[in-house]
Parts: sequence; structure tokens; C-alpha cells
Amino acid sequence: MTERKMDEVETKAREWLVERGVTLDDIAELVYFLQVKYHPDLQLDVCLENVDRVIRKREVQNAIITGIQLDILAEKKMLDQPLQDIIDRDESLYGVDEIIALSIVNVYGSIGFTNYGYIDKQKPGILEKLNDKDSGECHTFLDDIVGAIAAAASSRLAHSAANTE
Repeated sequence: MTERKMDEVETKAREWLVERGVTLDDIAELVYFLQVKYHPDLQLDVCLENVDRVIRKREVQNAIITGIQLDILAEKKMLDQPLQDIIDRDESLYGVDEIIALSIVNVYGSIGFTNYGYIDKQKPGILEKLNDKDSGECHTFLDDIVGAIAAAASSRLAHSAANTE
């Protein structure tokens, strides 16, 4: 990847992902999981490049920093009721966490929606760890955001592969 200057929002989004236990390699592995069946020669570095390109988008950065801050506030019990309890439990009917994730998925077209739905149900790799309710950490927003980044990167990869064929 070429060296380029990142602004404050992108830098913070990338830092906060790592601070919350998510590396770009973790997300690249999710992309690989989603795409290897369609691209048998797929390499992890191609997945990583697509993840990096997705995270360069301002809409994605905004979703990352917003979701992570809400998770942190929930961990610190700094939200008013009933929102505190809803986010603590990751209540299935809440849906706002998925809405933020869908704003990421939408960046690369409709194929991202199916990728996101699939990976959200399967919960492979880092998503399984983020969904562990026994960890004491709140990842109500982050798990959906990470899945959405992987789905968007998968869509980007699929579109670029279609353009080269």
C-alpha cells in the first residue's frame, strides 16, 4: 500500500478499531471467508487492500467512530435507561446497530447486503469473539460495523474482479 496522509477522523477510526481488538487482518480474513468460493486463487493481501480502501471512505469512518463510542459509553454505564439496557443486551429488536452497518454496506452496492446478512448469521473469525457476551465488553455496534466493512470490501473485490474479466 502506498504511503498517504490520513486526516484525524480516519486516523482515529483505525486506532479505535485496534484498541477494541480488531485488526485490518481480522477483517481481511472475513473478506476471504466471503469470497474464496468465487475466487479460488484469492490472496489475503488482496482482501486487505480492499478493506483498507473501504476504510478510507468518510461514511465508513463516521460509522466506526460513532459505533465504537456508543459501545464504550454502554460499557461505562453512561447511557440513560432504557437505552443502556438495550445496548448492554444487544436487544434483537433494537436494529440501530444494523442501520449504522447498512450505511457502510450501501457504499458498494446491493451485493453487500447479501454478504452482510450471510456473515452476520455465520459470525466467523473476529465476529465470534466480538459477540462473546461473557467478555465484559460491549460490542453491540462494533460487531455489525466489522461485518459491514468485510461485506463492503467483498463487494468491492467482486466488482473489481468483474471489471477485469
